[in-house]
Amino acid sequence: MSEETPSIAAPEQNAIAETGSITAKTARGTIHCITIVGQIEGHMELPAQNKTTKYEHLIPQIAAVEQADEIDGLLVLLNTVGGDVEAGLAIAELIAGMKKPTVSLVLGGGHSIGVPLAVAAKKSFIAVSAAMTIHPVRMNGTIIAVPQAFEYLAKIQERIVDFITSHSHITAERLQQLMRETGQLTADVGTVISGNQAAALGLIDEVGTLSDALEALYTMIGEHKTQKRDGK
Repeated sequence: MSEETPSIAAPEQNAIAETGSITAKTARGTIHCITIVGQIEGHMELPAQNKTTKYEHLIPQIAAVEQADEIDGLLVLLNTVGGDVEAGLAIAELIAGMKKPTVSLVLGGGHSIGVPLAVAAKKSFIAVSAAMTIHPVRMNGTIIAVPQAFEYLAKIQERIVDFITSHSHITAERLQQLMRETGQLTADVGTVISGNQAAALGLIDEVGTLSDALEALYTMIGEHKTQKRDGK
């Protein structure tokens, strides 16, 4: 008697079009995939021609994934230039606070505030052709040149450094050194690193592809199910 082939859910076309997300069911588990692309939009709406990821779309999705019994893990695909610092940190904190298995994969770029988002997952991957830009916090618009303003920027940067170093294997000293580099960016300070460099620095766990990220996620899901079954 042949075994029944497990059903695989069809792609949710509306979810892909509206939020760039999809839930896929396989014999090894059910995963939810979210994409963080373009510029991360915060409290202010960006122009219509900008490709954006809206944090009000991602925050409830992540909360729902953590609570949904039918979903076993989360895959985060990133190709972002960065964006709003507080919105990015809010999303990153949610991902880092999940008990379910989480894996991230940087494709193309994981720049600026995309760095905390990449390291927030329990396991992080980066494509060999991808890049990450590490630089100090910047602000647009009018800034009052008083000590309090610069202290505020320093505190924001401290929060970012603390988050990155607590969720990766890079040291705060090395990360700050990369932020202050003056020889790589023509109009800014900072460093652009490749996928191999990100892994060598301990910023990202491994260089890999989609199949590597999925295999790691399914392995984590299997271990998580075993722990739950054993009551650990």
